[in-house]
Formats: sequence, structure tokens, C-alpha cells
Amino acid sequence: MRKVIAAINMTLDGFCDHDAIIADEEIHQHFSDLLRSADTLLYGRITYQLMESYWPSLVKNPSGVKSLDDFAVTIDKISKVVFSNTLERVNWETAKLATKGIKEEVLELRQQKGKDILAGSPGLIVTLTNLNLIDEFQICLHPVILGKGLPLFKNIQDRVNLTLIRTKILGCGAVNLYYKPAKKV
Repeated sequence: MRKVIAAINMTLDGFCDHDAIIADEEIHQHFSDLLRSADTLLYGRITYQLMESYWPSLVKNPSGVKSLDDFAVTIDKISKVVFSNTLERVNWETAKLATKGIKEEVLELRQQKGKDILAGSPGLIVTLTNLNLIDEFQICLHPVILGKGLPLFKNIQDRVNLTLIRTKILGCGAVNLYYKPAKKV
């Protein structure tokens, strides 16, 4: 069975804001490697539209920054499933709209052959956490305190105990934390 991995950047005070993080060469390499270890990326509408508005155009018009351009190519290639109640279509060539509810779609994807499945939207990570469908959390914690913004774990219904399985310290001061949900007693 394929693993569902929640992978996201977060500030020290728990907010998700792509403008607040330190997106250096090492961060782009880290996330490119993560994307290559998977073959499906799950997005909610807001994150999908944010990503779709930027990365495909960078593939067509590279920036000249190798790590950024490589990440653009990697994210462009991976299959994406978008969960939305309002979108009628998606424009990214490698994306498709989910045809089932989140639980049904993810359970079906887990049973298919393939690599890991990544969840990369804050709201979707919360929903999958509430449905007990996350097998691993990979939180890239950045040394930034914002004081306000979109909290990552807003609306979690029940306490979730986690077991730290490893860490990875990046040169920019970010720490990638790898957790698995603790077994319930």
C-alpha cells in the first residue's frame, strides 16, 4: 500500500506562507527529491491555483537559477489530483480534478501501485489528518516568526500524537521534521 505523506513548509509559530520561507537552493533540492520519491500530489483548490499560476510558466521560461528551474520541471511532471467544490476544470497538463470525495479518492489511490502520495495543501492536510489518512508528516520548519497568517493545523478535531522518526537540518536554518502518527492505545 502506498503511503500518504503530508509535506509542507511552516514558520516557527505554525503558519503556512510561501512568501515567508527561505527558498534557497537546498530547499528546492530537498523538495525536488521529495517529489521524485512520489508519483501523485494532492492539492486543495487554493494551493493548486497558487502553484499552477507560477510553476508551469517557469518551465516555459526558465529563470536561470538551476535549483529553481529543476524544481519547476519536477513539480510540473508529477501527477496532481485537485480537490475542489468550485473548479470546473484545471489547466495544468498533469492535473485532474478529483471525481470522488477526499476519503474515497485517497483510499483508492493508496490501493493502486506506485510511489508515495504527497499532500501539499494546509486545508487538505487537516482533512486527511482528521480522517486518519496521513502515514507520515514531513514538516519543514523555517526560522521565521510571522505572528499571523494561515495556521497549519487549524480545525484538527482530535488530538494526534506523533512519533519523531528523523530530522534533517538545512543550511538556511530550516529543520525538516519527519513524524509518523503514534499507534493508538
